[in-house]
Amino acid sequence: MSKLNIKPSAEGKVNKKIDQESKLDKLNKILDHIRPALERDGGNLALISYDAKKGIVEVSFQGACAHCSLANVTLKHLIEAEIRDQMPEVKEVRAV
Repeated sequence: MSKLNIKPSAEGKVNKKIDQESKLDKLNKILDHIRPALERDGGNLALISYDAKKGIVEVSFQGACAHCSLANVTLKHLIEAEIRDQMPEVKEVRAV
C-alpha cells in the first residue's frame, strides 16, 4: 500500500483551495436563493469575486437592476444582509 507524499506546504495549499471552492459554492447557493426576487423585477446579479482575506464579495447587477435607483438599498438590505447572516466572515458586499 503506497502513501501519497504531500509536503505540508502543498497540503496547506490543497486544503486552502478546497476551502475557497466550498465558500464560493456556498455564496452561489445564497445568490441562487436571492435571484428570484431580482428576476421578478427584470433583473439579476452575478458573483464577480470573493476575497476571503478581506471578507469582500463583489457582485454585478444585471438587467433592470443595473440601472435601478434602489440597487444600493437592495445590495445592503437584502443581498449583503443574507450573505452576512449565513457567512459571518464576509464583511462587505460591493456592486462593481
